[in-house]
Amino acid sequence: MRRRRRYGVSTPAAILVLEDGRTFRGDSYGAEGETFGEAVFATGMTGYQETLTDPSYHRQVVVMTTPHVGNTGVNDEDPESSRIWVSGYVVRDPARVPSNWRSRRSLDDALREQGVVGISGIDTRALTRHLRERGAMRVGISTTSDADALLARVRESGQMAGTELADEVSTAEAYVVPAVGEKRFTVAALDLGIKANTPRMMAERGIETHVLPATSSLEDVLAVQPDGLFFSNGPGDPAATTHQIEVLQGALAQGVPYFGICFGNQLFGRALGFGTYKLGYGHRGINQPVMDRTTGKVEVTAHNHGFAVDAPLEGSTSTLYGEASVSHVCLNDDVVEGLELRDDQGRLTAFSVQYHPEAAAGPHDAAYLFDRFCDLMGEKL
Repeated sequence: MRRRRRYGVSTPAAILVLEDGRTFRGDSYGAEGETFGEAVFATGMTGYQETLTDPSYHRQVVVMTTPHVGNTGVNDEDPESSRIWVSGYVVRDPARVPSNWRSRRSLDDALREQGVVGISGIDTRALTRHLRERGAMRVGISTTSDADALLARVRESGQMAGTELADEVSTAEAYVVPAVGEKRFTVAALDLGIKANTPRMMAERGIETHVLPATSSLEDVLAVQPDGLFFSNGPGDPAATTHQIEVLQGALAQGVPYFGICFGNQLFGRALGFGTYKLGYGHRGINQPVMDRTTGKVEVTAHNHGFAVDAPLEGSTSTLYGEASVSHVCLNDDVVEGLELRDDQGRLTAFSVQYHPEAAAGPHDAAYLFDRFCDLMGEKL
């Protein structure tokens, strides 16, 4: 492909092609080459480094709706995992020079070093509106192919629906994050794509977190002698997952207190007998309003999910493990954003949320949920 000059620098041209044939032409950003994934958009104005390193974005090409990206560069303190997980990255106006006292490298350099193919200089507003109207879809970005050839390969690439991905992003070996100060509780955390800030926030509350591989059995969980069980966020279709649901059902049957986030909410819903479904274009950003129906409080929250739980918004549902109900709801579209389970005495035994109370880039409105988990475990002691 031809090279273009941007800000006086010669840059390879790049092309983005959606599976419906919509095409955008711009400049290469990050690594040169070709990549494929599900095109999704994120509405946060800050926190791009946390977004890039969130394992939940595995096999997704992220479109940033904020026009200027890369202003603060990339540092060594804010990553949510050991690598960038997005399949591709789309921005309108990348920063020419990063400016922040913690910056160690430019975003462009970080993407290039980790082999992440991206595109810049396109109308991201038009692309976002296209995805809102037609839904998330497969996409390809290339610096080497023409539009027709790239479109053919996009349509041959894998779908997100029906795909199980947690095993691909999980830790290979168990590890422990110790409590800060006096240890109060022990938690077994199944890593389905866990972000670094989750065990950090638990540690601040006196929790010793044993992070376990996604393939761990119920026996592996119980061997930790946990006061509680936690399922993390992660990528993929919850309907394609069976093993972790069986582990969770076994733990619920034994009365182990449970807390789940994002993918952990979807698996909790399926463990209770609810279905899940794919959203049209998902919720991704750090500005989503959610109501905690147990308190009436409205929170501004961080989201990253393309699937949701199909549960009745009103009343409760009898399950093998107690009475289940919807505890949180998105005020934009009434999507289920949280579930809770109570025993026949009306006592809380397990809960989950679809959004991210551990959001390192903010907002921090929902950090209280970690305290709620501590209260739940404390009542069992």
